[in-house]
Amino acid sequence: IMMSVITNSYANVSSSFFSAKFQRNLEEMLVAPVPVWVIIMGYVGGGVARAILIGLIVSAVSMWFVDVSIHSLPVIIITLLLTATLFATAGLVNGIFAKTFDDISLIPTFVLTPLTYLGGVFYSLSLLPEFWQWVSKANPIVYMVNGFRYGFLGVSDVNVGVAIGVLVIFNIALFSVAYMLLKRGTGIRT
Repeated sequence: IMMSVITNSYANVSSSFFSAKFQRNLEEMLVAPVPVWVIIMGYVGGGVARAILIGLIVSAVSMWFVDVSIHSLPVIIITLLLTATLFATAGLVNGIFAKTFDDISLIPTFVLTPLTYLGGVFYSLSLLPEFWQWVSKANPIVYMVNGFRYGFLGVSDVNVGVAIGVLVIFNIALFSVAYMLLKRGTGIRT
């Protein structure tokens, strides 16, 4: 579920923003009397909506095969929303810097996929030697996966409060970066 949320929120926003640049309708948005934060929230909102919808579909399909128990629904919802928002904003930053359609797929292929597979999706960090546990905790996806895992199973390799705090900090940082880039016109104006 988390992998589909990550990839869909990221891909939706990066491709949508780059398409707006490519088709030259981004300029119309920038000359309109719309604040930059509204533009960011529009793109991010679309990415989050798609990610949540895909997450619900994946959840519904998986319930046919696995008996799912929920330990804490609020933790699941908060983690899901923060993760979708984080990767939608990261997709926006990628879309800002992308110069070709190939640039959109570089980050998901060479950064997100390895971080996801090394983020404890398929294993518990407690199975790793102590040194690699500390290395793994530098990966932000570890906190997303463990927050989500706690919501379903009630177990986590990291403190759930820390996981949510890390997600909030990354969201604020990426929103600030996206805001600064759009305000300056980076990747948009020639």
